[in-house]
Amino acid sequence: MSPNGSDRSSRRPMRRKLPQVLTAGLVLATASGCSYNWEDFPRLGMPTPVTEEAPRILSLWQGSWAAALVTGVLVWGLILWSVFFHRRSRTKVEVPPQTRYNMPIEALYTVVPLIIVSVLFYFTARDESKLLELSDKPAHTINVVGYQWSWAFNYIEKVEGQPAAGNEVPKELAAIPDKFQKDFPADATGVYDAGIPGTRNPQNGNPGPTLWLPKGEKVRFVLTSRDVIHSFWVVPFLMKQDVIPGHTNVFEVTPNREGTFMGKCAELCGVDHSRMLFNVKVVSPERYQQHLKELAEKGQTGYVPAGIEQTDPARNAEKKQL
Repeated sequence: MSPNGSDRSSRRPMRRKLPQVLTAGLVLATASGCSYNWEDFPRLGMPTPVTEEAPRILSLWQGSWAAALVTGVLVWGLILWSVFFHRRSRTKVEVPPQTRYNMPIEALYTVVPLIIVSVLFYFTARDESKLLELSDKPAHTINVVGYQWSWAFNYIEKVEGQPAAGNEVPKELAAIPDKFQKDFPADATGVYDAGIPGTRNPQNGNPGPTLWLPKGEKVRFVLTSRDVIHSFWVVPFLMKQDVIPGHTNVFEVTPNREGTFMGKCAELCGVDHSRMLFNVKVVSPERYQQHLKELAEKGQTGYVPAGIEQTDPARNAEKKQL
């Protein structure tokens, strides 16, 4: 057998194994890319997480980038390999053998993308379900009200020194569905804070009203709108959720780092959308309770109207899910 024939026969087993090796490498890289600790890698443009839930989002973000990087390196590697090892020879001008069909290669570029998307979908669905999971009785409940062009915060709390309000839900919160009202604390007198585009944080001068949160205690946000669709986004929480008129969205976080952080509306809601800013101030639980008493002393007791009452189609759909 000629040397050339020997070379061809030695390459065939490797060519047969190449799709299997690449498939295994892509699956392994994609599956393991979402399971690393977020602190082991750069944040890739994400801010430092300030809640117990945010690292889950950051890990998903980093894992997606890792899978994309590995996929890109393999694709570019195959392209460069083809360019260098199958370039035209200066001494041989004959046309190389033409292959019309290559089932292993066709199976590779069909199956591998499906596997990659399936793995990413699994981790995304798993983390989304965990992030939207609600506890039986959160330590604090805050109704976030979006309106053109600012925010209001109804602290549904029993404020020390204020008379008990009873178990009846105030009419200002009637737009919130019953399944969320049942978790409101008993005898919650409540205080509120509301802003306008010109409101400023007195400590740092940042625009917008300031939402106060206690460090280390779980907070449930009940999101309602009084006009159009907004989006509640606290940047270092690494997540946001739409604030929809006639529909109530809910999620929970546990802040674990004190400080003042930036929040904004992330949904184009009209001409002054860019002015819908707010601040989030995470403090100790004692300072948080003191702030609630300060709001009560200012006369900001009770609640501002939560928004548009939930529509019948949404109410019926949610009843089916209960």
